[in-house]
Amino acid sequence: MKSLSSALILPLAFAASAFAHGFVSTVTIDGKVYKGNVPNGAKNPSIIRQINDVGPVKGANNAAVNCGLGAGPASQVAEAMPGSVVTFDWTGGDFSNWPHNTGPMFTYMASCGSTSCDKFDSKNAKWFKIQQVGRKSAGGEWAQADLMKTGVPASVTIPRTLAPGNYLIRHEILALHLANSPGGAEFYPACAQLHVGGSGTATPSPTELVSLPGAYSDNDPGIFDKDVFNARATYVFPGPKVAALAAGGGAGAGGNEAPAPAPAPTTTGTGAGPKPTPTKGTSGSCKLKKKVSASVNVNAKAAAATIRPRHLSRVMRGLIAGRASSSSS
Repeated sequence: MKSLSSALILPLAFAASAFAHGFVSTVTIDGKVYKGNVPNGAKNPSIIRQINDVGPVKGANNAAVNCGLGAGPASQVAEAMPGSVVTFDWTGGDFSNWPHNTGPMFTYMASCGSTSCDKFDSKNAKWFKIQQVGRKSAGGEWAQADLMKTGVPASVTIPRTLAPGNYLIRHEILALHLANSPGGAEFYPACAQLHVGGSGTATPSPTELVSLPGAYSDNDPGIFDKDVFNARATYVFPGPKVAALAAGGGAGAGGNEAPAPAPAPTTTGTGAGPKPTPTKGTSGSCKLKKKVSASVNVNAKAAAATIRPRHLSRVMRGLIAGRASSSSS
């Protein structure tokens, strides 16, 4: 009987890589859920800008640090208000919990001007920070760890005095589990498209606006951090300060505050259909959260059955099934 090494190594590698990366699967605004699209999958109506890979963005000057790998405008825009609570449901590449627990989280916004954000090129965006969340307490866990342990979404409140208009909202996880080596930091940005109503008058000052890329350097102390695993060490947030219009208000507006609890979903917004099979992550060099194991010296059909189908693309499942059939003939 033929060895299954060649048939299984590639699919297993694809399945394993999905564990170590992730993406935003849904955005919820005041309880209304907007589904996203699987990276490199079908382009269903959504407010979330679809990326083409679940892997991290590597390098602070990488163009993809803007809204994610291959991100382009989505087809819809959600309505929000000053004071609206927005949550970002980060999942692993296989729809398990977020796989990392080390590093801060940030939320930025950018005006699309008079252009509806579904037609706005984010390369031209000038971003202002409305939230930064580090450790939950001095010497304690990172707030990011809650995403990993419980699957709780990240949460932010839109500044209560924000002027109405068209805005991109960008949530970012900075994974620092490899950041004690130069270039080890992993950026995970995600952007959604909003129209904010209300009668607010606040706008960021010109000195609070930054470009992405441009706001970070690979040598920033909060990006290349030799003390990242020393819970007592002072962490220095990279990028701009939280804008004055957001400082001191809202969920986790600044400092080391933890995200506010997410409201229970009440309605479902238009978006992607049932969750399809996630795609692989090819970028970066994460340490895996889980390990996929299967013997390559057992019967082909039995080995194929040990791999959970949702972790492999239909192409890979077909490949394994085909190898299994030819091996038993």
